[in-house]
Amino acid sequence: MKERFDLQEYLSNGIEGVVTQALKATLKNPRESAFLLKFAAASRAASGKRRTAQRQGEHIPSFLIASITSQCNLHCAGCYSRCNHATVDSEPVGQLTSEEWLRIFAEADDLGISFIILAGGEPMLRRDILEAAGKRQNILFPIFTNGTYMSERYFELFDKCRNLLPVMSIEGSREITDARRGGGIYEKLIANMEALHSRGLVFGASVTVTTQNYREVTSDAFLDSLAARGCKAVIFVEYVPVTDDSRELAPGDAEREFLMDGIRRLRQERPDMVYIAFPGDEKSSGGCVAAGRGFFHINSHGGAEPCPFSPYSDVNVRNTSLREALHSPLFTALRSGDLLRDDHEGGCVLYEKRDLVEALLR
Repeated sequence: MKERFDLQEYLSNGIEGVVTQALKATLKNPRESAFLLKFAAASRAASGKRRTAQRQGEHIPSFLIASITSQCNLHCAGCYSRCNHATVDSEPVGQLTSEEWLRIFAEADDLGISFIILAGGEPMLRRDILEAAGKRQNILFPIFTNGTYMSERYFELFDKCRNLLPVMSIEGSREITDARRGGGIYEKLIANMEALHSRGLVFGASVTVTTQNYREVTSDAFLDSLAARGCKAVIFVEYVPVTDDSRELAPGDAEREFLMDGIRRLRQERPDMVYIAFPGDEKSSGGCVAAGRGFFHINSHGGAEPCPFSPYSDVNVRNTSLREALHSPLFTALRSGDLLRDDHEGGCVLYEKRDLVEALLR
């Protein structure tokens, strides 16, 4: 019987490990060291807030995912968001303003939420929001980006606001990355990594795991190439099929077991980087951690959703607080029922059982 894996504990310990390593690497950079020491203290304080809330009968997740824009410049093959019409080419009307996001970030800070993933679309199209996030130094903001808008202006912003952590999407080799994301993307990502590393800036990588790349992206050769360029975290996201034609890309039981065995090995043998698997870690951590169990999602128009793969909402944070959103009827029903803990074929349980989620809104 495999040992139960505590996702929340691993995330917290992993971040603390990155902070410790970064401190050792930046002793000659007083400004970086000062931020990291301050954030480590803020993270411990946030954990204390969540424990206090838990004792009072209220669970506060440590993570939030914020899709700060619906706009994207790429058309990646099999993109879930585009197939759901959640991502578009031009800037849509009615998205949350930077002022509204700044209020949300402040509420998250007050609640004890330590990490807010900034996603999209392409989040670097909203520099105004990234600058707003940079003001909340108690929160670490991983920015899930395709890397195409990385520039000297952004390097300067990341240098100034060390709580902004770019996480670039890469699929493995040049061939696989460019086949899915477009010609020349791989070279741009490698150039970004080298530029960030040369400036002493911390960054991570996000990998969409498919039947075509699951072996390569867990190989020592691929991970060595990331580590050599200064990467400190790798997030493995299992591909969620959006059409019948794309189902062949979704990892099955054999691929998923290979991936999780590989990640367990990496955590033991290569602790120089943090390794996260979604939704792979969920089964060993008691089921899906969406809907506020471990995190929840806010879309670019303010709708509070269980997760990006379950785009259903019955409350909008434009009109209510984060705390009230966490207690929405939909989130409460999902957390109190068995759906998040149900057995399923793998991948995203809420996507697989979306008809049951929709029924909760009726």
